[in-house]
Amino acid sequence: MEGTQQAYKIKSVGNESSGSAFRKYRDLYYGDTSLAHVLVCELITTLFSWIPGALGLVLRKALYPLMFRQVGRGVVFGRGITLRHAHKITLGDRVIIDDHVVLDAKGNTNQGIQIGHQVYLGRNTIVYTKNGDIILGDEVNLSSNCQIFSSNRLEIGAQTVIGAFTYLLSGGEYDYHDRTPFSRQSGMNTRGPLTVGPNCWLGAGITVTDHASIGEHCVIGAGAVVCSPIPENSIAVGVPAKVIQQLKPHDESQAHLD
Repeated sequence: MEGTQQAYKIKSVGNESSGSAFRKYRDLYYGDTSLAHVLVCELITTLFSWIPGALGLVLRKALYPLMFRQVGRGVVFGRGITLRHAHKITLGDRVIIDDHVVLDAKGNTNQGIQIGHQVYLGRNTIVYTKNGDIILGDEVNLSSNCQIFSSNRLEIGAQTVIGAFTYLLSGGEYDYHDRTPFSRQSGMNTRGPLTVGPNCWLGAGITVTDHASIGEHCVIGAGAVVCSPIPENSIAVGVPAKVIQQLKPHDESQAHLD
């Protein structure tokens, strides 16, 4: 099992002694898909991924859907987007993917990445799996430089806003009881799925660790580390994050946190 898990790491694929360089590249970027699909994807990304301005947006809007499992209407693709196992990625209507975003659905048995309608992925944001699943609900907003990782299951509820430089991970842990050096472990241990409820606001620079969860209508202060469940209708801050105030259900008042 460890050998299979290690295959999801780029450095491990590069260090494998068996198989041709093309086979390793195909496994890493495309997985179990046809050679024709690989060639189409290579041609599209090589010719059109870098083109700036309106021309690039128009060309990518027309051609990029050929690489995905499913793409809705009016999707905007920025420049320099990196795609891995795109045949396991679904995009809803009017999704906006900013420049240099990474969407990586690697895995042998996972469903991949499902992105709802009107989702925004900010510049340099990375959404990636290692045989896990990620679901982003409708109108989720991920600011720039976020990292969303799953080797289990990670779900973000509809209309949730996540600040820049925030890190959410479902899995990704190492076994510190194992004498195997950490650099040789898969780093895919997991204690369970991670869920962020709908209508939440996560400030900038937050970390949400494996098996934590955040209930509906929560506010998490900037820089917090969430490593245990946060109940719905809560404001939580600090390291580790602790609840400092309860919000009334459906309270439309603004919570102001630095």
